[in-house]
Amino acid sequence: MDMTFEGRSSDSPYVETIWRVRSESDCAPVCPAEGRWNLLLTMRDSQIRASVEGPLTRAKQKNHVEGTEWLVIRFKLGVFMPFFPLQPHLNSEAILPDAARQSFWLNGSAWQLPHYENVETFVNRFVRSDVLLYDPIVSAVLRDHPLELSPRTVRRRFLRATGLTPGIIRQIERAQQAANLLEQGFSIPDAVFQAGYADQPHMTRSLRRFFGQTPAQIARLPEFV
Repeated sequence: MDMTFEGRSSDSPYVETIWRVRSESDCAPVCPAEGRWNLLLTMRDSQIRASVEGPLTRAKQKNHVEGTEWLVIRFKLGVFMPFFPLQPHLNSEAILPDAARQSFWLNGSAWQLPHYENVETFVNRFVRSDVLLYDPIVSAVLRDHPLELSPRTVRRRFLRATGLTPGIIRQIERAQQAANLLEQGFSIPDAVFQAGYADQPHMTRSLRRFFGQTPAQIARLPEFV
């Protein structure tokens, strides 16, 4: 196994999931698209680097060195840092400057590095300092709830909070649903129907873009060309 994972859910209304990961060998996995952004702590050779990873709008290959470890804090849709626009960091990572030992600079303050067990305490400090905000417009739009705001205002706030349009988020989530169905053993035609694709070529194009794999590869079926 190239990488080992341990993850947990969170009771924080701001956090989707928390992961700690270790690369057991040099590897280059393909990471699927993801509409949420992450705060990463990368640990290698006794050095720790903090960074913000923007949403991924396509599958992306990443090169990992043996022995590298990560703490990944994935935030919920609609959670954002008002001083840190996400759009310029789509499909990329922004390194945060070091402060004193075991801390980093963000928004003019030094922040102690969290660990796997105390992420919620760390995030609560962010919230109390208005480093993290939540915009309920995001969930309202994705659930098609009516809003008493102009379309221009809704679009501006949605982009500010996510860096993405509602359309691309829905496409990513549909691809994630299809991949989950295939991994659970659903047939390709059933996954097409359940995920709401027009036909199999439509799903194949989507999974190639967002997962870097065909439906057969995700389902671990032989390919026939």
